[in-house]
Amino acid sequence: MFAVIKTGGKQYRVAANDLLKIEKVEANVGDIVEIGHVLAHGEGENVTFGAPFVDGALVTAEVVEQGKNRTVIAFKKRRRQNSRRKIGHRQLLTTVRISEILLGGAKPAKKAAVKAEAKAEVAPEAAPKEAKAKKDAPKEEAKAEAVAAPLFKAPKGEPDDLTVIKGIGPAAAKDLAEQGIITFAQLAKLSDKDVVKIDEHMPFSADQIKDWREQAKELAKK
Repeated sequence: MFAVIKTGGKQYRVAANDLLKIEKVEANVGDIVEIGHVLAHGEGENVTFGAPFVDGALVTAEVVEQGKNRTVIAFKKRRRQNSRRKIGHRQLLTTVRISEILLGGAKPAKKAAVKAEAKAEVAPEAAPKEAKAKKDAPKEEAKAEAVAAPLFKAPKGEPDDLTVIKGIGPAAAKDLAEQGIITFAQLAKLSDKDVVKIDEHMPFSADQIKDWREQAKELAKK
């Protein structure tokens, strides 16, 4: 049996055990996610179409991996105006394995089994786990603060107007400032390791950052 599903604004033809890369789904590796937008399903030449979705149809999938797509570069140049713009984008992707195609309002067996196991484990150890959760609360708060900390330490003094650099708009300048990058000199002194760090934690490509670095070197001399 196959089904045609819609997720992330795209349509996919899937069958059980198919591996599929879709736009990011908020879930952990190993979690079961449900896709309720089923446009059609069938087996062989017998196909049922929805209007637009099939009532009671559901597709479940197991999250295999969270990752990113390759960087896509958009380059725009205006002739005789000395204007160039280069922007990179890396789409966040989730790799899933199709578990079940359910019809007529059927419930996903795998998800129910996972919940039952979780309840069985929690019941006898509820009190110790609650105590442990309270004990670990300060550690979790410390971790959250560490994650929220900026990538770089902002220098003292007045910040530069980073939007002077071609390719950095107000939104990108704000994102950089939140991560501690506020001057031309900082951008100019970024090492290749720093470029990789920004590429991993911010929505900018390595090529984009290197281009900004070269422009910042010239601006920092002024």
